[in-house]
Amino acid sequence: MNHARKIKDLLYEQIARIGKVFSSPKRLELIELLCQGEKTVEMLAREASISMKLTSAHLRELRIAHLVETDRRGKNIFYRLADKAVADLWVHIHTLAEERLVELQMALQKIATQPNELVPSDRATLMKMARRGEVVVLDVRPAEEYLNAHLPFARSIPISELRQRLAELPKDRPIVAYCRGPYCLMAKDAVELLRKEGFISEHLRDGVAEWGVAVGARFIAP
Repeated sequence: MNHARKIKDLLYEQIARIGKVFSSPKRLELIELLCQGEKTVEMLAREASISMKLTSAHLRELRIAHLVETDRRGKNIFYRLADKAVADLWVHIHTLAEERLVELQMALQKIATQPNELVPSDRATLMKMARRGEVVVLDVRPAEEYLNAHLPFARSIPISELRQRLAELPKDRPIVAYCRGPYCLMAKDAVELLRKEGFISEHLRDGVAEWGVAVGARFIAP
C-alpha cells in the first residue's frame, strides 16, 4: 500500500469515528437531551431511562470523539455539547432519516396530532402571530431547559405543572406546545390535555435544536 493510500484511509477512519458515535440509539438520545442544556450524569440517566453505569459509558464515547465537554462544580460533573455543530448534525441526521426511512415515518404517525387550521405550518408566520399575541407558544420542558434556551416568545409551563396552571392560558387563542423535538412526547401529552380541557392546541415538532438549524442560531430570545 502506497503512502497516499495510507493517508487517505486514515482520513476516512477518523471521520468514521463520528459515525460510530452516532450509531447508538441511546447516544442519540443523550445528544438530544444535551441539546436542551448541560446536565449531570444522574439527570441524563433518569431522562434516558438507563443506568448510571451505561450513561457514563456512552458519555465517555462522546467525550473521546470530542462531541461533549465537562465542567466540574463541587461534587457534580456537568456535561454539555462541545459545539452547536453537534446539535446541528443531530438535526440533519434525524431529518434525513425521516425522509428516507418508511419505518420511521410510520412510527412518527403514532405520535402525530391532527393539524389545526388555526395554527400556521411555517415558522415565520407562527412567529409573527406569536409576536402579535394571536397564538401562545408554550414550552412544556423542565424550567431549567427553558431558561437555557427557548423559542421566541415562548411561555414556560412544564408538563408536570400544566394541569394545575391551566387558568394561566387563554381559551380564545391557539396554543402551540413544543418540547425537546420531534421524538419527545411531552408536547403531545400537553396537547391532549389542553384539547380535553377545551383549549385550541397543536403540537410543534421543533425543539430548540431544530429551530436553531432553521434560523441559523442557537435560539432567539423573546
